[in-house]
Amino acid sequence: MTVVNIPYANEILRLRVPDRNFLMLALPKEIPGSSSPELEVKRAVLNPINAEPLRNVARGKKTVAIVVDDATRPVPTNLILPPILEELHEAGIHRENITIIFATGLHRPVTREEAYRLLGAKVAERYRWISHNADSDDLVYLGTTSRGTPLYINRLYVESDLKLLIGDIMLHYYAGFGGGGKSILPGIAGRETIIKNHSMMFHPNAKPGVYKGNPVCEDIMEAAKIVGTDFVVNVVLNSRREIVKVFAGELESVFLAGIDLAKKMYMVEIPQQADIVIVSPGGHPFDINLYQAHKALFFAEQATRLGGVIMLVAACPEGAGNELFKEWMIRMRGVPADRAMRRIESELKKNFVIGPHKAYYIIRATSRYRIYIKTEIGAEEVADIYRMHPMGDPQEVLDGLLAENPDAKVLVIPYGNETLPVLRQ
Repeated sequence: MTVVNIPYANEILRLRVPDRNFLMLALPKEIPGSSSPELEVKRAVLNPINAEPLRNVARGKKTVAIVVDDATRPVPTNLILPPILEELHEAGIHRENITIIFATGLHRPVTREEAYRLLGAKVAERYRWISHNADSDDLVYLGTTSRGTPLYINRLYVESDLKLLIGDIMLHYYAGFGGGGKSILPGIAGRETIIKNHSMMFHPNAKPGVYKGNPVCEDIMEAAKIVGTDFVVNVVLNSRREIVKVFAGELESVFLAGIDLAKKMYMVEIPQQADIVIVSPGGHPFDINLYQAHKALFFAEQATRLGGVIMLVAACPEGAGNELFKEWMIRMRGVPADRAMRRIESELKKNFVIGPHKAYYIIRATSRYRIYIKTEIGAEEVADIYRMHPMGDPQEVLDGLLAENPDAKVLVIPYGNETLPVLRQ
């Protein structure tokens, strides 16, 4: 008998899987964080990839725009910014000529409290910072990508002499990977630009870990090259949100180097798809709501045979986590999956908003797999709105499933938000 530990909120659940059924435990290849993150940033900007050191790039420039992530991302911007600002000042750039732009995309503006936490109090107090507004009437139009995405971009960024991007590179469930040009699109792009790009999420190659051939990812990179950037600083983090490595320099070179490390850390080979996959987002805060926990469900799908079973262990004390997501799940209640997905897809291609796209993915998943969920969300809501089977004791459910199919293979993913199973070639 194999005993596996499954995070659930702030607890650990222990499940017993018969050895004859146990396929594997899929875990990310964790790498310790840097003991000195600021020195790691300094190393990267002094030894960039396919670019001059930042100080040389900045010399002679007057105005600077630095794009950073908003509160929805885990990037430790407060550790990354100080060495960068120091280099800019060494190059002769004055503090009053530097503006930090939060790449909010279609998210709400960053609050003052969030800005102080994200930037660090000292930087937030001394430097100008603003949140991008995707609906501003003062965006600059820069043409279209080859896929027809109209490029409406933040004017302050476009008109700055020196353009810098700061972000993190990690798996993204339809853009392939975060980081790189995502700081520009969706980060500082207009609503029309974002809607057109995100409408490509329905393409079969728009999936996690895929860069080449993924239209969302390739459109983002093309857009970023058209818009332009002078220097990029991207980090790869471990599951504790520590900086493992910093990559700096030319946009695409940095992105490719970063995704190579992210793949090694977070893409885990599996010998075959399983009949039953037990998955947790990784406990708190990754299972704080269903909106966040969905990422683990999405990744678990890659390891589950069509028609198989996914057992999702996610507390979700905050419920859905997004009102539009829940609203669309309610709106589609009782509608057959194929018809529901077509309606959501049609709506999002006309007007992409955050939330309904999760409803699309949840409905698609429940139409392909039998999904059980252990959660604090009420059993009636789980079944009626989210189309899943509520479970009390996961061990009882697992034992029942194995009685139903004694030859079933079971794969366990304890940290589903950080682990992408990939079939061994």
